[in-house]
Amino acid sequence: MRTIINSIFAILTLFLIPFSAHTQPNDFEIIKDRVVAELMKSSVDDRRVAEITGRMNDDGSFGDINYEDLSRTAGFPHSRHTSDLAYLAKAYKNKSSDFYHDKNVKTAIQKGLKFWVEHDFVGDNWHNNQISTPTNLVNLMLIIGDEMPEDLVKKAQPMIQRATMEQVPGVFYGARPGGDRIAIAGIVAKNFLFLNNKEAFDEVIQIIAGEIKFTTGERGMQHDYSFHHRHDRVNNTTSYGYGKYANAFGEWSYYVAGTRYAFSVEKINQLVDYYLDGIYKQQVYGIYEDISVKNRSISNKATFRPQGTLEIERLLVSTDYRKDELEEIIRLRKGEAKPSQSFAKFFWQTEHFVFQRPNFYTTVRMFSTRNRNMEEPYNGPGKTTHHRADGTNYLMLKGDEYHNIWPVYDWQKISGTTILQKPELYGPDEIQKDGLTDFVGAVTDGLYGAVVFDFKSPHDKTEAKKSWFFFDNEYVCLGTGISSTSNFPVVTTVNQVLMRNNVTVLQNDEIKKLSNGSRDLDNVKWVYHDKIGYILPEPATVHVSNQPKKGRWSDITDQKNISEELVTEDVFMMYFNHGNRPGNASYQYIVVPDVSEQELTETDGKNRDIEILSNTSEIQAVKHNQLGICQIAFYKSGEIGISEGLNVRMDSQGMVMLKTEGNQVKELTVSDPSRKLSQMQVTITGVFEKSGVDFSAFPDKTQNKTLLVVDLPQGVYAGKSLNISL
Repeated sequence: MRTIINSIFAILTLFLIPFSAHTQPNDFEIIKDRVVAELMKSSVDDRRVAEITGRMNDDGSFGDINYEDLSRTAGFPHSRHTSDLAYLAKAYKNKSSDFYHDKNVKTAIQKGLKFWVEHDFVGDNWHNNQISTPTNLVNLMLIIGDEMPEDLVKKAQPMIQRATMEQVPGVFYGARPGGDRIAIAGIVAKNFLFLNNKEAFDEVIQIIAGEIKFTTGERGMQHDYSFHHRHDRVNNTTSYGYGKYANAFGEWSYYVAGTRYAFSVEKINQLVDYYLDGIYKQQVYGIYEDISVKNRSISNKATFRPQGTLEIERLLVSTDYRKDELEEIIRLRKGEAKPSQSFAKFFWQTEHFVFQRPNFYTTVRMFSTRNRNMEEPYNGPGKTTHHRADGTNYLMLKGDEYHNIWPVYDWQKISGTTILQKPELYGPDEIQKDGLTDFVGAVTDGLYGAVVFDFKSPHDKTEAKKSWFFFDNEYVCLGTGISSTSNFPVVTTVNQVLMRNNVTVLQNDEIKKLSNGSRDLDNVKWVYHDKIGYILPEPATVHVSNQPKKGRWSDITDQKNISEELVTEDVFMMYFNHGNRPGNASYQYIVVPDVSEQELTETDGKNRDIEILSNTSEIQAVKHNQLGICQIAFYKSGEIGISEGLNVRMDSQGMVMLKTEGNQVKELTVSDPSRKLSQMQVTITGVFEKSGVDFSAFPDKTQNKTLLVVDLPQGVYAGKSLNISL
């Protein structure tokens, strides 16, 4: 017990004393102590230590690593060499380990380090040389460098210093703006701590401190709180923008808190906004990874688990800004609370829409002339991702509905998309494409919203006008103008997901449980699977498949050393087959999440009080009678009747959402998906004399209508919705 108390006291002393006004160590030493304490914080598994030393050869190499293959697709297994050395160092310095100050372990570290610095393995992927290896080596130095032979420490420095802020053409990429800059700066800062170079440390800390900022149009955080790692403007919010940007800054804000190096509260608060309004809104309930925003990493086998809480705990050391929201995410991730948030969020800089209710989470991923469709399959993974931004619409109630489905996935039948069914996908070099249309966007008031995608495939020129309309307990999916000149079928997939339960359909007014198989079904009113109902407003023909599928992880990546084991998963799939060379095909369906089969049966007759007002190439519009909400996408100027005595007209392309009481409009939200307009003119039934900062009203009492001239958001906010209360 005394040992435990002493250990706790030592830890508290390490972290609490630096914030005291009577601190003895200088700030530089305080930060160094915190960094080392963080490296030593996690427990050591002595079995792993024995396993690592058991794999080491006499020359300091490891028998399970192929040191000859330095190719990108090999995945650089060499990084295990340096990370294992750092792990051995932790054991050697950890008093609770059986290997504490073990001479054999220290000798193994020296042998391993000697082998590395004598061979200096440089992979074909710059990341390994400028991030992975320097990270492992600088961590090793901070833990045990003072006990390593001076010549080995000196020889390791050039390898650590490949993590550099400066770009050397043809040699080093340097710390480019975006997801790598803070990560590399952090490695550099750690090395200066090890070298006791205070002046250089001062400079690099200032670089880190200045990285939390909007850089819309360039690499980095955008004004909608999404994140672009490259100039292709592909969404990287929960990959590079999470671990290497937000978490890396948060880590250093924690290390320097309470010292003269402390980051400004304004920067830390902006980081809080980025977490809450960007990252956490692109995670399922703020808890789980959202597969819709993954890029090439979709090809990697994943582990389903809640995200951690350390990043939030570090923030709360320095700020109480939006504290209640941050603490709610902690409780959610620890399983101490259930989801409660409802929101609709459109990331207009990224063409990504997220809609959440406490019981479901769904997204729409698109691209346009402003954003490319998908990350390139760098280093091998992602070779099947050609169509993952073609209006992808994943739906999650628990978060694991698609977990590791990818080896058996049909990559030309992606949930929500309309895709030409080619004999096979094009090659990996044909994945990333520029968008061909600019009428891509959404209208939202923060709680409800609609999405529009004037889709033209850059891969095979398939065209479709696609839209989605989101309400509290259901959402509507419309498509029209579907055309292709290719002599292959075009398919719109409603969902392709892991099959967890029986599949039931209402066909010819008869409820049927489907046996395993794959078939076309005509005159179908609804399909039910895994607490989700798919209603067809008018009975239609759909294809339903519920059967095992087979595949291999090695089939979906060009990386080496990937499992070739045959994987089998039960998969549910539902889609519309529009046939070969469709000229003006269409579809319409209503998705009802978290519903029982009985409730679906009781409400399908009235289509859950939803009216599809129009599904044409000019206007797509849906009205929810119970909520009094109407959402409209105008592909060109036009007019539509909402109800008897209530019309709306738009004099241009655009989107509008109306909230009504009876036949009177109470609230109006507009947006310009094309990002071309400075003003929008909307005419609605009724006389309104109210004007505001962003709009002017011109009522016509004789015609009982009002022209609203709306000043639209411009610049970095173009594409954002504008809400008007009447």
